[in-house]
Amino acid sequence: MEVLGSVANLYRDFAQYAVDSPCFVDWAEGVLEDPEVQDWITSLPEPKRQPNLVFAAARWHGVPAPGPYAGLRSALLADDGTIRATIGLRATQTNEVGRLATLMPAFGRISGGRPLALLEVGASAGLCLYPDLWGYRWQTGRGVRTFGPDRPVLECDVTGPVPLRFPPFEVHWRGGIDLHPLDVLDDDDVAWLTTLVWPEHEDRRRTLEQAIWMARTDPPHVRAGNLLTRLPRMLAEMREAAPEAVPVVFHSAVIAYLDDDDRARFARMMTDLVAEGRCHWISNEGRHVLPDVTASAPAPPGGQFVLGIDGQSVGHTHGHGRSLHWW
Repeated sequence: MEVLGSVANLYRDFAQYAVDSPCFVDWAEGVLEDPEVQDWITSLPEPKRQPNLVFAAARWHGVPAPGPYAGLRSALLADDGTIRATIGLRATQTNEVGRLATLMPAFGRISGGRPLALLEVGASAGLCLYPDLWGYRWQTGRGVRTFGPDRPVLECDVTGPVPLRFPPFEVHWRGGIDLHPLDVLDDDDVAWLTTLVWPEHEDRRRTLEQAIWMARTDPPHVRAGNLLTRLPRMLAEMREAAPEAVPVVFHSAVIAYLDDDDRARFARMMTDLVAEGRCHWISNEGRHVLPDVTASAPAPPGGQFVLGIDGQSVGHTHGHGRSLHWW
């Protein structure tokens, strides 16, 4: 899913990506056929034109979803500045815990039963920093594989030689970096996270509620900062706090928000950190976001993310964690 570019390209791409939300497909296609609404969105700063953000801000201010495109159109064109202000203040910080079902085989492969120290880039409220506390149910061609506690459970369809057998591991340190971290103890931040869940996705809403409850019992350590400058310092802090643990930097649907130069800069930084033995790197991004990772294996179908370990593609994933294919 693209987050930078022309309004037409953004909303055309989103209409293809959001196939499991009939409401959002209808809204995105409506924008594509509506020059007035396109002009309204184009008047926003480029990073703020994303469908996820515009749609969430409209819903935040009462536009019903599921609901007809006419409701969105009326709200945007009659906006007195309220929706625009919310778009300017907020960001698409979807904390999609379901992605852990696709990331867990990568964590398990790196761990080998050893404790991990986890540093998430673009952590939002830090809800994905608890992979060890969830149970997993993977549906394979040979039946169901499970891991971890009986509940709460994340489910995922998997294909290919996915390494689903690995010993349990502990997380000895967990932290994150975000430009504007959300606070799981703040009801307003939690309400925004809930609004970011797509209209028809009640299963994701239930998972989010479980994740918030889990994080509130042990609030995550998420620092405000720019990932390009803050990451090396926080990685050093992590290694000092948990020298016995395997350090892992991970991210999912985050680097897409950087421009091309900063994406390349981030990729070089992570490649160097891995080469120096300072950490492992798990990436889960759209296929155009980290070109060198994508080029290391067959390209995934459109709309799928590329899952990488230490700069090498190992498979592709559904953006909300519903499926994983391993090479």
